[in-house]
Amino acid sequence: MSGGFGQTASVKGARRVNPLRVAVLGGYLGQMRIERFDPRADGERLRTCYEIFEAGRPQDDPAGPPLSPGGFRGWWAHGFTGDPRQVWLATDAGEPVGCYLLELPERENAEVGVCLPVVAPAARRRGLGTALLAHCAAQARCAGRTLLSSQARHGSAGEAFARAAGARGGLANIRRVLQIDDELPALLTRLRAAAEPAAAGYSLLSWSGPTPAEHLERVARLVAAMSDAPRSESMEAERWDAARVRETEDSSLTQGLRLHSVAARQSRTGELAALTQVVTDPATPAWGFQALTVVTPRHRGRRLGLLVKVAMHQELADLEPGIRHVLTENAEANAHMIAINEQFGYRISERFREWELDLGPRRTGGIP
Repeated sequence: MSGGFGQTASVKGARRVNPLRVAVLGGYLGQMRIERFDPRADGERLRTCYEIFEAGRPQDDPAGPPLSPGGFRGWWAHGFTGDPRQVWLATDAGEPVGCYLLELPERENAEVGVCLPVVAPAARRRGLGTALLAHCAAQARCAGRTLLSSQARHGSAGEAFARAAGARGGLANIRRVLQIDDELPALLTRLRAAAEPAAAGYSLLSWSGPTPAEHLERVARLVAAMSDAPRSESMEAERWDAARVRETEDSSLTQGLRLHSVAARQSRTGELAALTQVVTDPATPAWGFQALTVVTPRHRGRRLGLLVKVAMHQELADLEPGIRHVLTENAEANAHMIAINEQFGYRISERFREWELDLGPRRTGGIP
């Protein structure tokens, strides 16, 4: 689900601002009060943030899938990486007008803060988005971050807002959606028949839920192979091991999500060569969300990426019969994976771009 600068108010005729020069003292910014709360303990305030987020979705992400309260809670309160996070709620005269999530990566990208501000539709065009961004930037800088990152939908008010704030555009991403219809089974049969000759010497295995212990180390090596996927120049590749895979899976499953996996295994060595995963939320049964699809470098060129994705879509028909749409997002530069998705009939839904805002030299301590 996209967020960040893309869900702040547009600033019509806004001047270029340096958010670090906006005064943030005692939690106040003008008539607005911005207070931090614990999203794991304060369900009422987190629900308020969810309502603000959902109220803005028709403008901010009109083609996006619905997000359930549980899905939002998992995202904002827990996350999926185990990294620290801050959640802040803004009120004006006691009425909620906005909020933001600040994620603070630890294992990689320790110079980066990921900011996702949201302004209530009725409170937009008053400069509240600029105020929230200023507050988030100050908190990120106090946490020792020198770069603030977010994402905005192409052509949106959020994109204009990011430009007005002085952010620079980064990696372009494309969201595609597959509509599940009566013609898909026959198409999948044809695609599988086309992929299997090149994939001779490999077998498929699948599971739902956490990765079986006997495959965990091999899955970690597969996920680590994602390090050569397109990313912004300022972002480091994630480093994966078995413990991190298990931690991430446990976080998703604890939040009530379902995880389905299909892997390709080389028959001669037993090595896992490819993996695809899809996540579903029982509260939004019509949607499936593509997680990773990866083939290790030494096994590429054998159509294994296509094969595991075909097998996944075939299994989903039995595992998740209510699914009517599957959503995936790829970097625009990832031509190989885009070509595979287009064979299935995935169609472009939205375009997004990552935006980055320099915060200045590293500094920790109080509000600057």
